[in-house]
Amino acid sequence: MEEVVEDVVIVGAGIAGLATAVALKRVGVKALVLEKSNGLRATGAALILSRNAWLALDALGVSQKLNSMYPFIKEFRAYITNLESGAIQEISAAKRASGNGETRARAVHRKALLETLAGELPTNSIRFSSKLTKIETESHLSSSIAVIHLEDENVIKAKILIGCDGVHSMVARSLGIIAAIDSGRSSVRGLAVFPQGHCLKDEMHQFVGTRRRAGLVPVNDKEIYWYFTCSSPSKGTGLLSGDPKVIQREVIEKYAKDFPEIYLDAVKHTDLSTLTWAPLMFRYPWNVAFGKLSKQNITVAGDAMHPMTPDLGQGGCAALEDAVVLGRHIGTSIQQNGGLVQPQMAKALADYVEERRWRATWLIIGSYLTGWVQEGGSLWGLKFLRDIIFYGLLFRKIGTLMQYDCGNLPIFPISTESDKMKICCGVVAL
Repeated sequence: MEEVVEDVVIVGAGIAGLATAVALKRVGVKALVLEKSNGLRATGAALILSRNAWLALDALGVSQKLNSMYPFIKEFRAYITNLESGAIQEISAAKRASGNGETRARAVHRKALLETLAGELPTNSIRFSSKLTKIETESHLSSSIAVIHLEDENVIKAKILIGCDGVHSMVARSLGIIAAIDSGRSSVRGLAVFPQGHCLKDEMHQFVGTRRRAGLVPVNDKEIYWYFTCSSPSKGTGLLSGDPKVIQREVIEKYAKDFPEIYLDAVKHTDLSTLTWAPLMFRYPWNVAFGKLSKQNITVAGDAMHPMTPDLGQGGCAALEDAVVLGRHIGTSIQQNGGLVQPQMAKALADYVEERRWRATWLIIGSYLTGWVQEGGSLWGLKFLRDIIFYGLLFRKIGTLMQYDCGNLPIFPISTESDKMKICCGVVAL
């Protein structure tokens, strides 16, 4: 059995974990990232990054690398088709810009995002095949140490522990955060590949019906990200089989059989290795608004803090925001205290939580309401609520959640060689 001590340990090498490690690197702190898988997790073909995510990526210093792979769209159109009436509504996708250019929502390969973030980290920053079995806490005068037990019986002692380990987070459980719940809905997602090119060009499509919703978003001129959400199926149905071919057939022949051909064609062209099915989980918003999301030297970020339904496409975007805000509070504490000093670091984590909790709460609420209204049904009252109130009045307001600017990371004025060594090594005073 090996026992080592690390300044900062991040659990989970997903979007939240890698982005947090990048943010900490930029404020002079080296973090060890523990990942239970044997490589970067690429579950999920693509994700939609809204303006708030691109601003966070700007702060992390990686947006330009992704911009070269996913160029800005000059004129973008979004269409929503009512499956019951056949009516098509165009939603304005007005051009929005930041200091680095246009930052409208774009679909990005999840793998490309993870690899870009991981590429910013020093060698050996990520330790794969590292599954947690237990988390304990040791107290030393005014400081705390998180004791992390791994499946291989090795032990890591962390002066700061950040849980980015997803919806079923062990770190969140150790903090006593109430578990996420099943929304009663499920989602299938995949990446359609058209070797000769597709016909969507610069447009996004959404299809809305009773307890069903689906969409198409172009990733590039040969790939389309598609999704399908519906009420969770009963046990024994094909969607639960885990077999991509069976899931694809179920979507085409059963769940989306009355969808327009443009959608069915995309599903038929799916790269089956990218197809996934999953129940949609979320944490009750009041558990985020009023729960204890940090304790001494331990906190959480991303889905470990605020799992939400994907109806606003904000899960990954919010995780990037978390990384910047957490990095900013830790960096500011370093500037004020000359290093990673406890117990001041506990205050930095608490301040991070207070800055994030209400932002995350409103994202959870907005996401849930968006899904509920859009898939509510064909009754007159629900149609009025969806078509007139939601799309006519509330959609733009909810859309402002996606224009949020999480801010920047602090800049370190390094004047001497000792200062450089101190920041580079992430000095921790206990």
